[in-house]
Amino acid sequence: MEITEEHAEVAELEVHWRRAGDAPILYLHGVPTASFDWIPFLERLGGIAPDLPGFGRSAKPAEFDYSIAGYDRFLEAFVERRGIERLSLVMHDWGSVGLAFAQRFPERIERLVVFTTVPFLPGYRWHRTARGWRTPLLGELMMGFTTRRAFRRELPGELADRAWECFDQGTQRAILKLYRASPPEVLERAGARLGELRCPALVIWPTADPYIAAEFGQRTADALGGAPELELVDAGHWTWHERPEFVERVARFFRESG
Repeated sequence: MEITEEHAEVAELEVHWRRAGDAPILYLHGVPTASFDWIPFLERLGGIAPDLPGFGRSAKPAEFDYSIAGYDRFLEAFVERRGIERLSLVMHDWGSVGLAFAQRFPERIERLVVFTTVPFLPGYRWHRTARGWRTPLLGELMMGFTTRRAFRRELPGELADRAWECFDQGTQRAILKLYRASPPEVLERAGARLGELRCPALVIWPTADPYIAAEFGQRTADALGGAPELELVDAGHWTWHERPEFVERVARFFRESG
C-alpha cells in the first residue's frame, strides 16, 4: 500500500503524519521515534501515523503541554481534524497516551492493539534511564551526551538512524517534560477507567524488554474490559522490528475481530 506524507495545522500546531489508504487505524509511537516506526503496518494495513508534538517533523514548541493530558487533548483535536468518528488504536511505548483518549471516548474505539506501552497501572517504577531523565540537570546532561552510537545500541537497525535524525533540542525537551510530568501516581490515575474499554483488544508483550517487565503484559490485559488476547513474545522493546511476523499477526487480529 502506498504511503503518503502530509501535514496541516492541528490545535495551532504544524503536524506531520504518514497515511496509507482509508482505514480508520491510528498508530501512536513512543520515545524517541515518530511515524516512521509504523511504516511496516501502514504498508500492510493502511491507516494514519502522526508524529506526536515534540517528535519527528511535527512542531516542538516549548509551551506545549508534554504530559498525558496534553497528548490526550491533542489526539482529540487530531481525529476531529481528520474527520474520524470511530477508530482503532495501535500503540507502543508512550503511544499509551491513546489509552487516555480511549477511556474518555470508549464508544469510539473499535479495536486496541497494545505493544509494550508505558503501564497506566499501580506498581510501575521507571527504568534507570527514565529516572535520570526525570532528575533536573542530570536529565539535561544525559540528553546532551547522547550519541548516535548509543541509539544504535538501543534501537534496531535503520530505526536508530531515523530516530537520531529527529533527536534535536525540541525532542529532547519534549522527552524530559513528558517524563517529569509522569510520576508513578500519575500513571496509575491515567488508567483508572481501563476496565471500561470492552472492544476487541490484542496485547503483544515482549519478555526481554529492558524497560518494562513482562508482568505488565498480563496486568495490562487484566485491566482491560472484555476479553483481550495476550501474547508474550521472545523479543525486545521494538517487537515488530525484531519479529516482522507480528505485522501479519496484527493483520489477522483485525480480520478476525472485524
